[in-house]
Amino acid sequence: MTHPDPRHPDFSIMPPVIGFLLVTNVALFLAMPWLGDWLISHFGLWPIGTPATIHQDGTWMRVPDFQLWQLVTYGFLHGGPVHLFVNLFAVWMLGVQIENAWGSRTFGIYFLICVIGAGLVQLMVTAHGNGDMIYPTIGASGGVFGVLLAFGMMFPNQRLFLIFLPIPIKAKYFVIGYGALELYLGISGTLAGIAHFAHLGGMAFGFLLIQYWRGRLPIRPRQRRFWW
Repeated sequence: MTHPDPRHPDFSIMPPVIGFLLVTNVALFLAMPWLGDWLISHFGLWPIGTPATIHQDGTWMRVPDFQLWQLVTYGFLHGGPVHLFVNLFAVWMLGVQIENAWGSRTFGIYFLICVIGAGLVQLMVTAHGNGDMIYPTIGASGGVFGVLLAFGMMFPNQRLFLIFLPIPIKAKYFVIGYGALELYLGISGTLAGIAHFAHLGGMAFGFLLIQYWRGRLPIRPRQRRFWW
């Protein structure tokens, strides 16, 4: 474990898990022009209970089956450079302090659980498809929103300065506001094509895991992992 204070000499600006996430996601994105269809077909998160073939976008297409590993692998695929940059920049900007504070093993477990939790929520939302439109879910946003939640809980009063909001705002208020916005967008159906409930799922599973590690759930860990 290193030190959570960026001013401390032991603080790492590129701890192991953050570095692995950045390198792996960028490498897979660069492979998309050659392997994109194969990667998305096998490793994107496909809905459960869909027909084997559908008529979509003017052609017949085979719908890939859901596979258990997709609950992890979908979080390493991205649909475009903006999607990739936003997710990876957020993971690095917020996750560096968390990994330094928690240690790489704990942070890695946390991020993985958030990705899986977001995927499970997305499977419930997309079960049996949405009419005749069936698409896979890809992107690390579930893990990113889990990291956002953890940052807001661990550094609630740290001020964030955002490009689209040119005034500093405390992390706890940003997390609450962003979570409320995602809930509204998910219920209203605004900004279709974005997995709003998966984002909330990443936050929800992250919150439950932190509460478990704190010893605040009926099922308690053998040893409390956090002191805050």
